[in-house]
Amino acid sequence: MSKVVLTVDDSKTIREMLRAALTDAGHTVLQAEDGVHGTEVLANAGMVDVIITDINMPRMDGYGFIGHVRSSPVHRATPILVLTTESEPAKKQRAKDAGATGWIVKPFDPAKLLAAVRRVAP
Repeated sequence: MSKVVLTVDDSKTIREMLRAALTDAGHTVLQAEDGVHGTEVLANAGMVDVIITDINMPRMDGYGFIGHVRSSPVHRATPILVLTTESEPAKKQRAKDAGATGWIVKPFDPAKLLAAVRRVAP
């Protein structure tokens, strides 16, 4: 089933890799360049099925973005997958505490990414 996925990453290359993998699987992709842009896209988009966000970004990092999403009654339950180069347990725990649903380490395998989206999507 097709889902609407918001991707938030400051790397244009990663955004394009995510877009390609997700659209090839039939999903609709919205993109944002950092957490601030992500909040703007989310406010204009209404409902999305899944959010995929990086952690290390300018203006608003992934932790701040996750916290913002979780503070919204509309998006409180939206699944959030963290896609990052970070793999330290403390950072994973911080993301989980902020409200992240899952964690994927870059570089990502498209098949595993799609499996994670299917697992968490309502």
